[in-house]
Amino acid sequence: MPGATSPRSATGVPFRSLTGVRIDNLHRVEPFTTLDGSEIRELAGQASGNALNQSLAEATVSPGGETIEHFHRVTEEIYLFTHGEGRMRLGEEERPVGPGDAVVIAPGLRHKLWSGEAEPLRLLCCCAPAYSHEDTVITEPQG
Repeated sequence: MPGATSPRSATGVPFRSLTGVRIDNLHRVEPFTTLDGSEIRELAGQASGNALNQSLAEATVSPGGETIEHFHRVTEEIYLFTHGEGRMRLGEEERPVGPGDAVVIAPGLRHKLWSGEAEPLRLLCCCAPAYSHEDTVITEPQG
């Protein structure tokens, strides 16, 4: 049947089928803070109830701010930077990032972001399977 989805997600968690059209606007989504300290506006995902096997969110790191180094046990992430300048660490390697840059982050790979001083660093983050706090492992000491 066209447009039908499985009643189970890739992780084996039962979900209702996706039906109909739902359009959400980034500017009307309430932000929350993830375990890594970034502000997130989730547009699609299990928490939003509009995607079964992935999530899409805009993340913001405040000017001069940084995320807490972490990795995800099973989630693969894709970051697309849309605003601001900063640095990203993947494993032991650091690189500058800015608008138009895309980064694929494999499960188990430690990563961290720093925003430049002048403006926030913003990015779209796609996670498969969908983001969850339970899949996030903090690797940096908290003080």
